[in-house]
Amino acid sequence: MTASILKVAIDVPLDSLFDYLDGGFDVTVGQRVLVSFGRRRQIGLVVARVAESELPADKLKPIEHGYVDEPALDKSVFRLLRFCADYYHYPFGQALLAALPSRLRQIEPAVSRKQFAYQLSPDADIEAIPRRKIVQHKIFAALQLGELSETALAQLSASWRKAVQEMQEAGLLQAREVLAGLKTGAGQLPSPELNTDQLQAVTAISSAAQQFKPWLLYGITGSGKTEVYIQLIERLLAGNHGQALVLVPEINLTPQLEGRFRSRLPHLPLVSLHSNLGEGERLQNWQLAQSGEARIVIGTRLSVFTPLKDLKLVIVDEEHDASYKQQDSMRYHARDVALVRAQQEKVPIVLGSATPALETWHNAQSGKYEMLVLTNRAVAQAQLPQIRCIDATRNVLQDGLSQILVDAMRERLARGEQSLLFINRRGYSPVLLCSACHWIAPCMRCSARLVVHLRQGRLRCHHCGHEQKIPPACPSCGNTDLHPTGHGTQRLEQTLAALMPEARILRVDRDSTQRKHALNEMLDAVHAGEVDILLGTQMLAKGHDFPNLTLVGVIDTDSALFSPDFRAAERLFAQLMQVAGRAGRADKAGEVLIQTAFPDHVLFNALRAHDYAAFADSLLQEREIMQFPPYSHVALLKAEANDYALVQRFLRFAADNARALTQKVTIYDPVRPQMERLKGMERGQLLMHAADRLSLQRLLHPLVEQLRDHPLNARIRWAVDVDPLEF
Repeated sequence: MTASILKVAIDVPLDSLFDYLDGGFDVTVGQRVLVSFGRRRQIGLVVARVAESELPADKLKPIEHGYVDEPALDKSVFRLLRFCADYYHYPFGQALLAALPSRLRQIEPAVSRKQFAYQLSPDADIEAIPRRKIVQHKIFAALQLGELSETALAQLSASWRKAVQEMQEAGLLQAREVLAGLKTGAGQLPSPELNTDQLQAVTAISSAAQQFKPWLLYGITGSGKTEVYIQLIERLLAGNHGQALVLVPEINLTPQLEGRFRSRLPHLPLVSLHSNLGEGERLQNWQLAQSGEARIVIGTRLSVFTPLKDLKLVIVDEEHDASYKQQDSMRYHARDVALVRAQQEKVPIVLGSATPALETWHNAQSGKYEMLVLTNRAVAQAQLPQIRCIDATRNVLQDGLSQILVDAMRERLARGEQSLLFINRRGYSPVLLCSACHWIAPCMRCSARLVVHLRQGRLRCHHCGHEQKIPPACPSCGNTDLHPTGHGTQRLEQTLAALMPEARILRVDRDSTQRKHALNEMLDAVHAGEVDILLGTQMLAKGHDFPNLTLVGVIDTDSALFSPDFRAAERLFAQLMQVAGRAGRADKAGEVLIQTAFPDHVLFNALRAHDYAAFADSLLQEREIMQFPPYSHVALLKAEANDYALVQRFLRFAADNARALTQKVTIYDPVRPQMERLKGMERGQLLMHAADRLSLQRLLHPLVEQLRDHPLNARIRWAVDVDPLEF
């Protein structure tokens, strides 16, 4: 009898499956196998079993091992990733393997550590613990108040494991296996009463459960979108079945949202999935989601591919956020993939935002999505903040700050209220400038300038990570008078400390939050009233709720008003609306002060009126005239190499072939992007523009095949970016 043949997907840049003999292993579709591929041994996923192969039987290798003790990846995730590989023109094997936790991409058996909760034995006696065992005494005392999870024990002492083991051996403790990350013994906080808009949203979505229907939950900042999510999940996951997938744009929003969900829905086991988790914890959470034990999964964009046994609801919070777009490997957009998944699995999907993406807004206006509007802030006394523009051409700026803004911060300081100063630029200063010859410190690997990080005495590229010491003199003319020019978070922190030495200032940016849990500790300090002025980048712009924060100051936004990026105004409005929404979320009035040289710009007029709808409609009119998305469909072919001549040859070949393949797609000439060189690589791109999605896809399928066979394929890094965020 001929051995069965397996079609195996492998993590290689080839868009094909590979045939192997099953080697006597009773593996099923979706299970991991170990195979020999060339000179390497690799993990693969079984995609199908077939009776015959195009290759002769004596040319087929058997698999080396089948991980038959692991649950198989379910068919729904296969179907979703097959769609993504086709739509985004990415090798199926690479797409499949990239969706797995890193432990499942390794050859060693994937073992996740079990977690336990502990309680005292009925006859436990503290006298049985020697006095010198201080940690054991501390644990015993804590357990007298109730059961404790491993997370809670770790907060008591770093050496808790050894102490618990000794107490178990002495018969003082009992352990039971628990769901990872589930806090035991926590009571459920009561549900706040929903206002009319919130109740209408929950009722409408609940009534349309068990069918695919996209809902846009459009609500002003602070309108209680999270409360709608919570009560919606509680309704749809009632009983002992059903799972909900909640996507968030960034890691720093996960702990806060997780805390809200745990306190309100402690009976629904919850796990989170994001890149800040250790490999073991991520695998554990992924497996709990796969098994159906985790009823709620909160995660960042990769979580959209998490296998879920009984999906009932998908939520995409802050759906407009650019972080949902993957910028390398398979360039998917998690919001769009979530919509496809909801459609495939016939479940409702909720897209939440105070400033929806124009594509989403257009779909809601045209009736493709159902729109639900939250018009009032969730806290009855809370009012939208007053937004004012400070004319930077008429007000002298001292170290980047106007006197009006400084006085407003001092006023809050005197009242014991908090202020947030927002600037989307970390570091001390954007550039180092020579006063004599006007030399500006460049990055030798990128088409960018090095940013001054004065405290570390370094110049650093925020694109490739290159850094070097600040030179004592100008490399061009020898002048020693070098000036940091412009303002970053570090420089503003120094300026504020000099202006208000009595203020407690906290800087929050990528540099200050590198240590694990650093951001959570900082946010805790803000909530505890230990911070007067919060200074930070876009990490603080969304999702956070600071009841005592009444002033937001915004610095240096004008560059986005006249950017060549057609989405720049849309992004800026969303960012400013989000950061403005941090002010006045409780019963204290909020104020937003924006420093700009263009106070009468249409964007600021709409922002002052809190009128996203009018601004979005005006942008859509512009897009329609220009035939930009969502009124057309775009793909970019991006290429890079050490030598730009190779990039040019490759892109010209692509342009000529694309024009020969179709006349329904406009093929532009190859150009260099705004960032011409990145990480030492010379870059180019080719824009393809179509009136409809189908014409574009019909071109890309044969074109990508031709490019994979091109002689320069091995010497150039290239990728297709379908629906790019910028071009």
